[in-house]
Amino acid sequence: MMGRDRRNEKRAEHFAAMVRETMETPAWRALPPVAQALYPWLKLEWRGPKMNNNGRIQLSVRQASERLGVGINTAARAFHDLQAKGFLVVTQQARLGLAGQATAPEFELTEVHLPHASPPVGRKLYRRWCEGADFPVQKAAVHNPAGKQKKKNPVIKLVTTRHQNGDV
Repeated sequence: MMGRDRRNEKRAEHFAAMVRETMETPAWRALPPVAQALYPWLKLEWRGPKMNNNGRIQLSVRQASERLGVGINTAARAFHDLQAKGFLVVTQQARLGLAGQATAPEFELTEVHLPHASPPVGRKLYRRWCEGADFPVQKAAVHNPAGKQKKKNPVIKLVTTRHQNGDV
């Protein structure tokens, strides 16, 4: 008996729908190209309406930089730009677990409804964005001890008292 012939099996394609109405908003047009390129990658992490993981979507800055072919700082700036224009909200900051295992931040795509939301409609914060009124941006906390400046040794001042005759 031979194994199954996998050549004829159809693979389910995974795609992210980009909605024209979203892309025609002033907030989308104000995004830099790298942030616009990052958004479909974030939408690809959403599992769809049946297995809705919105609010728990994970994509690290390193993963994003590899997928976009840009540096880590550029990818981080794209995440910030998406937050500032209302496309993305950080629901859980990145963290380092007890065993030293890092966990990527979790995001909500405001275009997509949250699980168990009633009615099942996304918040679409980007529709309320206007020039000069960015939404708050949550930046990752810096925990790099090498990047911090070393504390200078405290200066010890000798306090002397003068005797009545002026001798020290």
